[in-house]
Amino acid sequence: MRQAERGIVLYLHMHQPWRVRQYSVFDTATAHNYFSDSSHPGQDNKAIFDKVAHKSYRPMNALLEKLLETHDDFKISLSITGTFLDQAEAWAPDIIATLQKLVATGRVEIIAETYHHSLAFFFDRDEFNCQVEMHQARIQKLFGVETKVFRNTELSYNDELARWADEKGFDGILAEGWDPILKWRSPNYVYRPTATTRIKLLLKNYRLSDDLAFRFSNQAWSEWPLTHDRYTQWTNDAINDSPLINLFMDYETFGEHQWAETGIFDFFEKFVENWLSTPTNTFYTASEAIATHQPVGEISMPATVTWADSERDLTAWLGNDMQKEAMRHVYALGSDVLATHDPKLIEDWRRLQTSDNPYYMCTKWFKDGDVHAYFSPYSSPYDAFIYYMNAVRDMRWRLDTHSSKESNA
Repeated sequence: MRQAERGIVLYLHMHQPWRVRQYSVFDTATAHNYFSDSSHPGQDNKAIFDKVAHKSYRPMNALLEKLLETHDDFKISLSITGTFLDQAEAWAPDIIATLQKLVATGRVEIIAETYHHSLAFFFDRDEFNCQVEMHQARIQKLFGVETKVFRNTELSYNDELARWADEKGFDGILAEGWDPILKWRSPNYVYRPTATTRIKLLLKNYRLSDDLAFRFSNQAWSEWPLTHDRYTQWTNDAINDSPLINLFMDYETFGEHQWAETGIFDFFEKFVENWLSTPTNTFYTASEAIATHQPVGEISMPATVTWADSERDLTAWLGNDMQKEAMRHVYALGSDVLATHDPKLIEDWRRLQTSDNPYYMCTKWFKDGDVHAYFSPYSSPYDAFIYYMNAVRDMRWRLDTHSSKESNA
């Protein structure tokens, strides 16, 4: 590898939730299958996975394989939730096989996170630790690698999380490079989280990331259509006096959020070629970036920052009473659920923790509300809440039944 000082950290997040079906009050105490309904396509998890696999996962995996074969300096970091891996193993094992092939190149890093893409850090620290360990074990089993860098669900981050990751021995952690936190500073450097001893912080360059993730196909955008030459110029300009650009986005940006018809795949292939045509430019994995560059200062985020919505806080998931009530009730079940040692009951409880569930209950308006509605399989946030709480009610019934059986044994 050539010695380069200017690099892109490209990080993509792969996730599919278990969507709660239209689970009515009449289903409680009778039917315990919360998560799929082929009669309602929006809640048919297999159908949704198959669609996204066809549009995004398979063609993007193929493109990444091509780029890795073509360019020795191309590298990428991926986070892959346990719920995604469960669905892929069941319905698309070829995707697991291609991911294994990518990781085997040594130039694709897997980032650690919670297995069930949950908000457990904010509600149940023991459960959070358990889910991180579950994810690490699954990654080791499937890919044969140890995770060294951590990202929390939806890039949610605060000083307390950084201290936790530092104590757990992670080398790095990812967060949003949000202007009110950075002030005059740039996200294009490595930082040290405040009150930590060894861990390093990589911050998302949200402007350049969101140009692809959200604006690429928007014909009302003043920069549409975005060409690979212009984007290469933007990235070169942004990194002119700094060592890194952290491009963080969903894997589904390629083919699902930005359809193939927009030219996103061809654009990305040509951008990588353009970027690497400059001898001093390279790509880093997250671990390489933090190993190569020293922190230029400390960053403190006392309040939680995420990569979602205009506020960049937890209000996308906990901004109204429905969301707070749903999460309060599901986490209140924790000790009783775990005490049953019932694998199916525990797995259902953990699937209900997935952050997509409260996300679908969001009642924001304007652009943020449009994004929530785009991803939601429900007619309204209120429907999402009702179906979810019916499932929680049934879980309580199952716990009572389990306790009765134990008492009678």
